[in-house]
Amino acid sequence: MIGAVIAGLVSLVGRPVRAHVDYVTDSGAETLDPVAFTTDVLSDPFNAGVFLVSGLAVTVGIAAYLWVRPTVTDIVVLREKLASYADLVPWMLRLAVGLPLIGAGFEGYLFAPTVTFNLGANPLLRVLFIGLGFAILFGLATRIAATVGLVTYGWALASEPGVFLAVEYVPIFLALFVLGGGRPSADDMLLEVASTDGSLYGRIDPVHHLKSYLDERTRPLRPYVPVILRVGMGVSFIYLGLIQKLAQPSSGLAVVEKYNLTAVVPVDPGLWVVGAGVTEIAVGVALIAGFFIRGAAATSFVLFTVTLFGLPDDPVLAHVALFGMASAVFTLGAGPLSFDRWFGRPAVGEDESVVPAD
Repeated sequence: MIGAVIAGLVSLVGRPVRAHVDYVTDSGAETLDPVAFTTDVLSDPFNAGVFLVSGLAVTVGIAAYLWVRPTVTDIVVLREKLASYADLVPWMLRLAVGLPLIGAGFEGYLFAPTVTFNLGANPLLRVLFIGLGFAILFGLATRIAATVGLVTYGWALASEPGVFLAVEYVPIFLALFVLGGGRPSADDMLLEVASTDGSLYGRIDPVHHLKSYLDERTRPLRPYVPVILRVGMGVSFIYLGLIQKLAQPSSGLAVVEKYNLTAVVPVDPGLWVVGAGVTEIAVGVALIAGFFIRGAAATSFVLFTVTLFGLPDDPVLAHVALFGMASAVFTLGAGPLSFDRWFGRPAVGEDESVVPAD
């Protein structure tokens, strides 16, 4: 049953596309039928057993945690402490996209390192990426820069569909438009100076009133920033798992062979590919549903870390935005419109406030 469902999903997207495996493998690998490959891997009794036992272990672990969670004060304290870092989320997000945008400008690629442009023939495009990166990194005209970045991403995606690989930029740009630069940021510092009576800068700065206006207009949207980030991150995970791994098994097998991953975990190479794909899809679905959200964010952080440091050829800048988004989701939690919020239970006892599950 599981094999049939996975095979059906793969069949919907079983065409060659660019993905993260292209960072560490050469193109031109033999093309395998994704449906036949997945079915063949899961039809092996040993592979099916490993797959089902692993899934059952994860399910039991989550259920046990949700059962004991309301009685563990430590978890409540940790969650409240994380919530106190919420004002630093804009800074996390600015670092997460500012640095890779600068890198994209200097290296000459459109958001995703696999989609390059000629630096000599496109100097203005290079200046655009570097300028956007520095503006967002320093928090200068953050909402304007985020809007320009979003429009630029839309243009790049229309020009080259492979840019969808870097779809994580979209939720971060949207979140920065809602939140602004936060603090510390140039926007916050300049607004403080401009808003002070008698300041020289306040007489010549024409935009600080606009920032104050936008701060007020976007305030009702701020509670939904966790939703924007986790859904965007979930879409990215499902894309990577479904398209990169399950729909392109030949590329996944090339990664397993290149880094001898079967020596790390001695299982069939096909199970490596299918297991990685299903794991990423499961994490993506959990993020979109807002289920066990901090656990999903922590899992994604581990996956990024293993990819970054376990695959030495994988470019660091390809993961910075995802690292930042995972950190923000871990800090903020699920937010509204989530399983965690709808099915939250008392934290410690009847006299405590109801808090969403992690």
